[in-house]
Amino acid sequence: MEDVTISQRRAIGAKIRKEVLGASHTSNTTPNLFDATFLEYTEDVCWGNIWNREGLTRKTRSMLNLAMLASLGRWHEFEVHTRGAVNNGVTEEEIAEVVLQAGMYAGIPVAAEGLRRAKAVVLELKAKAAAA
Repeated sequence: MEDVTISQRRAIGAKIRKEVLGASHTSNTTPNLFDATFLEYTEDVCWGNIWNREGLTRKTRSMLNLAMLASLGRWHEFEVHTRGAVNNGVTEEEIAEVVLQAGMYAGIPVAAEGLRRAKAVVLELKAKAAAA
């Protein structure tokens, strides 16, 4: 990755974050100090650096995120990144396979909860698309 300033990397990160997670998730226009601090950190390090690397596609990164977040039981972030995975072209079948793979190594309860959460997110997205 070429040399970029922190502000350039944050701008790149903000763009990638919005593309992956969607405008509705990223449109908090009045963040408090805690939100702003975390947003600055993640737009720089996570989105502007790691997600901006060329080594993996966004689709692959999304599938890895789902497996790791499910395995760790980070269900709120799992739901956020399920939406992002759909935005990155991950199919329902691929999401289910990723969750099953994670469940094989992290435990059956992880697979059960992950499938429940993924199903709810996908149904929500389909309902919003049908209403639009």
